[in-house]
Amino acid sequence: MSLRNAFFACAGQSGLTAEGLAEGIFADWGAERLERLLCDWEVWARDDQLPPETGLSGDAWRTWLILGGRGAGKTRAGAEWVRKQAVGSGHGTAGRAARIALVGETIHDVRSVMVDGVSGLLAIHRDDERPKFEVSRQRLVWPNGAIAQLFSAENPDGLRGPQFTAAWCDEIAKWRLADEVWDMLQFGLRLGSCPRVVVTTTPRPMTLLKRLLEDAMTVVTGARTIDNSANLAGSFVEEMARRYEGTLLGRQELDGDLIEDASGALWRRDWIEAARVRHAPALRRIVVAVDPPVTSHKTSDACGIVVAGRGDDGLVYVLADRTLQGRAPLEWARAAVAAFDEFEADRIVAEINQGGDLVATVVRQVRPHVPIATVRATRGKWTRAEPVAALYAEGRLVHVGAHGELEAQMLSFGVDGRAGGRSPDRVDALVWAVTELMSHTPQRPSLRRL
Repeated sequence: MSLRNAFFACAGQSGLTAEGLAEGIFADWGAERLERLLCDWEVWARDDQLPPETGLSGDAWRTWLILGGRGAGKTRAGAEWVRKQAVGSGHGTAGRAARIALVGETIHDVRSVMVDGVSGLLAIHRDDERPKFEVSRQRLVWPNGAIAQLFSAENPDGLRGPQFTAAWCDEIAKWRLADEVWDMLQFGLRLGSCPRVVVTTTPRPMTLLKRLLEDAMTVVTGARTIDNSANLAGSFVEEMARRYEGTLLGRQELDGDLIEDASGALWRRDWIEAARVRHAPALRRIVVAVDPPVTSHKTSDACGIVVAGRGDDGLVYVLADRTLQGRAPLEWARAAVAAFDEFEADRIVAEINQGGDLVATVVRQVRPHVPIATVRATRGKWTRAEPVAALYAEGRLVHVGAHGELEAQMLSFGVDGRAGGRSPDRVDALVWAVTELMSHTPQRPSLRRL
């Protein structure tokens, strides 16, 4: 049990409030002693944020895998573990020999989240132990001589050569070259008596994550978004529960559960992961597809808005998911036109089964002369989606970046034409966009590079 939990348990047993107990215990403490207490992570951490115990030999585990929902406190746990590796349990030169690797999806992610973030390394240290960030050398240097180097998961070869006593890997489920980067890191973890790595990530089914879960030297802890509600906006916690509680996306992104592909689902995650890129090539044709809801209440189906383009290579690239929930027709029409302008699209493709001519009318209230192609569904959702899923299986459909909510809906799309028990609004918009792009030969001579 963490000291924090023990403290509150003691307060309950004594019949005092936590504030009352604290007033009695800390009345005679000086400012410096109180500051040290406030910076003592073991006092304030939840049990799931504290490192696993080790045996007498110190070699009980090699990888600490922290699976958590959004805002669950994963970053703070990772940063505090790194701090302990660098400064030790005490002060002075305890961690002077530490050589630490900080690995994120990109260098920007490492800096903005792991180093400069509100729960990052620069924020959690006391003034007297805070490391200096040497921007030109992409490293942190502690007063005692410990060093942490920054690495991008986009460059596996960057991990060739350096050697480490420890490493912190953040959001590995987003890494495009995850297995290769992980293997290069393992070869560099060769200093000290027992090199270790902590991994903080919201889970997605992927080869590397499954490898770690099956490894006998991995210890796994989990945390839900709601577990950290004391440090989150109350409205955020309530809204996330209202929208996503009980859904597959909610289980993954809020509860930190590893969600495998649904049995009988039309799409497979490995199809999507195998054809993901960071940037699209030059595109000849781009469309914005809109799948409007029947009503516009907060609990209504969302208005699916998906942007996709087709390149000279014959591939279709999914560029953006701008879906809106519970908005009035004029609001989603503005969002569709905004996406049209942002991506310099050729036309808006709108499904009119629900709203008929009203859909085009509302869009033209926002932009009178915007090109619109209307489509009407004459077959069931599953039947319409099958040819699009086949393109994914063939590697002819590519996601530019990650589109978490769209992808979660694709992976839960079932034979009943629903996704997780709900209308597949994002999938419907995707299907209309891809169908439009594959049904017409690109004619524009100009190319747009995104």
